[in-house]
Amino acid sequence: MPYIAPKDRKKFDPIIDELADKIVAEAKEYNYDGAFAGLINYACTRLTLKVIKLLFGKMRYWMIATVVGTFNNIAEEFYRRVGIPYEEKQIKQSGDVDLYKEYEDEIK
Repeated sequence: MPYIAPKDRKKFDPIIDELADKIVAEAKEYNYDGAFAGLINYACTRLTLKVIKLLFGKMRYWMIATVVGTFNNIAEEFYRRVGIPYEEKQIKQSGDVDLYKEYEDEIK
């Protein structure tokens, strides 16, 4: 859950904003809209590995499970907050897939 205390946000936001600026600048050099994804993936992966190395020195199974759970939570929260509203907007604009209605009726 990304909802940390405001005092902690003040510490991290400037660093995150600087990293975001660097990722955007680098992504623009690729002249490919999706280039930012690999850069974000790299930044998150290296950050995670570095934190584990600094905190614990070596990897353990429980750390892998914790990181995987954290990344899954990030993905699910992003989809809940951004993906679902976007999908709902697109359904209103373009119409739904007709078979969804049939399954919804069947379930009811």
